[in-house]
Amino acid sequence: MRIALVHYHLRRGGVTSVLRNQARAFLGAGEEVLAVSGEAPGGSGAEDAECAGDFPCAVVEGLAYDAPGAESSTPEEGEKLAGAILRSIEARWKGGADVIHVHNPLIRKNSRLLPALRFLAARGFPLLLQNHDFAEDFRPDVYTGGIEYPENCHYAVINSRDYACLHRAGLKPEGLHLLPNEVNPVTAAGGLERTRYLYPVRGIRRKNLGEALLLSLFIPRGKTVTVTLPPPGGSEGPWLRWMRFAGDLELPVEFGAGLTHSLAELYGSSCRIITTSVKEGFGFTFLEPWTAGRSLSGRRIDYVCEDFEGSGLHFDSLYSSIRIPLEYISVHSLSGKMEKALEGVYAAFGLEMPLRLEHMMKEEFAASGTVDFGRMDEETQESVIRILFFNKEARRDIVSLNPFLAELAGEDDGSFIEYNREVVERMYSGERVSRILLDTCRSVPDHPVVQKLSKQMLLDLYLDPLRFSLIGTGNG
Repeated sequence: MRIALVHYHLRRGGVTSVLRNQARAFLGAGEEVLAVSGEAPGGSGAEDAECAGDFPCAVVEGLAYDAPGAESSTPEEGEKLAGAILRSIEARWKGGADVIHVHNPLIRKNSRLLPALRFLAARGFPLLLQNHDFAEDFRPDVYTGGIEYPENCHYAVINSRDYACLHRAGLKPEGLHLLPNEVNPVTAAGGLERTRYLYPVRGIRRKNLGEALLLSLFIPRGKTVTVTLPPPGGSEGPWLRWMRFAGDLELPVEFGAGLTHSLAELYGSSCRIITTSVKEGFGFTFLEPWTAGRSLSGRRIDYVCEDFEGSGLHFDSLYSSIRIPLEYISVHSLSGKMEKALEGVYAAFGLEMPLRLEHMMKEEFAASGTVDFGRMDEETQESVIRILFFNKEARRDIVSLNPFLAELAGEDDGSFIEYNREVVERMYSGERVSRILLDTCRSVPDHPVVQKLSKQMLLDLYLDPLRFSLIGTGNG
């Protein structure tokens, strides 16, 4: 097969890592590959040069991210971009590609791409649209508005929840594919003192850094919570806010340790890996620690973990929420913030917020007498951490409500770690994932489909107010 892998850029990051693994899998199977990108690989510095030389790349002007404040594109601009993509492919293969495999096309990072793909789909080009994120999942900032999604082409997703939503929204099983990601084993350097509760992420907002600071109140003295990398650009407000806050209280927290230490060194100096994220696509953080011989504690994301548990993994040290008594917060202020934010989300999607949602939130708070820390905004999270920092009795109350917090200081079970390591390396190996990927790509030209994805149905399925988190909304 001749496979064109299309993405906005080839900079260092999660989607680029997936694309790179896919390209190597295709080449290893004897297929031909071309990566089509809006930016030259390595154009932004050494750390972004990972794709250079690994496989053939072509740069298409107009495929990169939109500039800030860019206007919506016209159908003519979409057709122009479609032509540029096709010319880049035909410059390598005169007969064109057997499959045009596009990554993350349904989020509005480039206003010309969706019209371009609709143009290609309407003319029968073999498209496979792999989606890592969905705008409908509380991300109106990247929603494409009135532009319909491409019809009569194949779609792929990376978790079962997204598969179920797209199926219910109109896609047929023969044109919808679940593509797990390959997990590359992580190495932990030996001979290092293990003092870190390591959070190996870029500190974007949905990673819920406030909760990582909260956990630092419950770890043994002499240990630290360590967040590896800043958000892209290093200037996102929550990152700087939490750095200042942790400094003010002198919390045992390190920020940006990955800028000066290798990942192997960080894993080697870790006693445990933690995660506090409120939203993920695939969820590498739930898999990689076991390959390095480290256990995982932190916040569970059901729709991600259920896939992994179906593969055989066990997560005994994860929690679904951290319950905070209502008397520790201003309920009126928090519910007002949530109502205002939800109104903004619905308005951005062109919808009116149902009146019942305001009552649902108030009833939810009243029924439990608590609120999950992960649903709060940064200001409310700060106020809770201050109370717990200065009040030992309050910390004891929180542990009685959330007994798993006391287990952060516990000892690891080596046999449990080894069991999960074996499962990850077997179920998410390059060999197994490559086989699924190859079968999927072969089905695209072999099995044309007639199907349409309903945007309205996707909104109905994803906009679940009971999953709403103030820090899990919008970009990041």
